[in-house]
Amino acid sequence: MASNKFSVCLTFDFDAMSAWVGTVKTQNPSMISRGEFGAVAVPRILDILKRHRVLSSFAIPGHTAYAYPDLVKMIRDGGHEIVHHGWVHENPADFDEAGERNILERGFTALHQTAGVRPVGYRSPAWDVSKRTIGLLREFGIEYDSSFHGNDFSPYYLRDGDSWSLDEPYVFGHTTDLVEVPIAWHLDDFPHMEFVPGFSTSIKAPSEVEEIWRGDFDWGYENVPGGMLDITMHPQVMGRGHRLLMLERLIRYFAGHDGVAFETLGAVASRWKVSNPPVTVRAAR
Repeated sequence: MASNKFSVCLTFDFDAMSAWVGTVKTQNPSMISRGEFGAVAVPRILDILKRHRVLSSFAIPGHTAYAYPDLVKMIRDGGHEIVHHGWVHENPADFDEAGERNILERGFTALHQTAGVRPVGYRSPAWDVSKRTIGLLREFGIEYDSSFHGNDFSPYYLRDGDSWSLDEPYVFGHTTDLVEVPIAWHLDDFPHMEFVPGFSTSIKAPSEVEEIWRGDFDWGYENVPGGMLDITMHPQVMGRGHRLLMLERLIRYFAGHDGVAFETLGAVASRWKVSNPPVTVRAAR
């Protein structure tokens, strides 16, 4: 990733109600209403990104696109990337192959009908995947993914066909041409800042989260030239006033370092792939 000393990807999963319906599977209208705040927060976040001239990637389920088409268009018109994020924030592993393919198709259809876009990137809801997911993403023409944890500051190519058991050694599958822009739970705002019984039961002060995110940035910036940091946020979480103040502090902090660029996931993945052709990587392995 030649031209920048370090890239920062500020990404937003605009789940709205879908996370509570699809992942949490609640029938509680009050809990579902927590997702509605995401629609309140998106314009606030877009305003901050515009003022600081930051381009971002928004992962949007099809369910959200139909609920808030004007906001999806607003995101698109702001020059931000739209990433495929499932249909209703469901776990792909809960479905058979036909069901998982249907989820991908419905997500594509919703984003095309509401905003006229066909994403080249994918982020799985809650970062859950099945053993078929990588093959299906390639079949649908997805160029990069952002759902795996196999590195921290460097993209890499995903494998397909890994196998494992309790009795035998781990078996690595074949390296594909699907680029991974890696993520991590500690770089996600949800487990730090959102209370969900049985999942996330503490609400940290923004200063604590800011310390963690700054720390990872500092280490990557000094030790991984040409690397990147992928931070995952949710409008319904980050859109609260005290957290927006943290977001602006972080943007200023990152921008204050020489050679830092704010980029979309797609831009990072595309440039990395040019510098690391799949054939060369396979030969090295």
